[in-house]
Amino acid sequence: MLLLLTINYCKIIMYKTTYFADTRMRYQLIPKLLTINYWGAIMKKKEAYDEQRIESRLEVMTYIDRLKYALQSGNARISFQKDRRVDEYRDRKYTNRYTIFALFPDEDEVEVLKRELTGLTDQDYIETVKDKRYPKRSEMRVFGKKFSDEDVYIKIRVELLSSIATGGNYIFVMSFHFAEEAFAESDFPYK
Repeated sequence: MLLLLTINYCKIIMYKTTYFADTRMRYQLIPKLLTINYWGAIMKKKEAYDEQRIESRLEVMTYIDRLKYALQSGNARISFQKDRRVDEYRDRKYTNRYTIFALFPDEDEVEVLKRELTGLTDQDYIETVKDKRYPKRSEMRVFGKKFSDEDVYIKIRVELLSSIATGGNYIFVMSFHFAEEAFAESDFPYK
């Protein structure tokens, strides 16, 4: 099995998933996370549930226009995943609940999300993600913004549905939390 990890812009290629005494590598598989101990440094790699790609600038701008249309139409329903299973194993600072409360303590979270999502631009775009576990659902878009000198990771899905059949458009906000790692300029293809 070939395993390729990118860590701090260095690529490490490992060809076997066994213990090597001469290189001091040890692999441990825990739920949804591969942990590798390499000369005392711990590296993590999530399982590949997602397919990532970079859309053209025109596609990103069209997506943002659809998002703004859904938000401004007045019939958009926002679903915000305030508590996620993954948060159980994460530093509290990097959770959706903590970030919304820290940045906007006295505001309604749905109104905050409407306002902040309306302000997204193509320069905030990072990537497009398809969750292979749910192939019939639309792709999610990942954006990054700075709030109070902290990077915030935003992952959303927009479903423009017939308002007659469903009662409106649907916006699912999976992530709106402080980024665990600072964004690099290279993370943003259109900046």
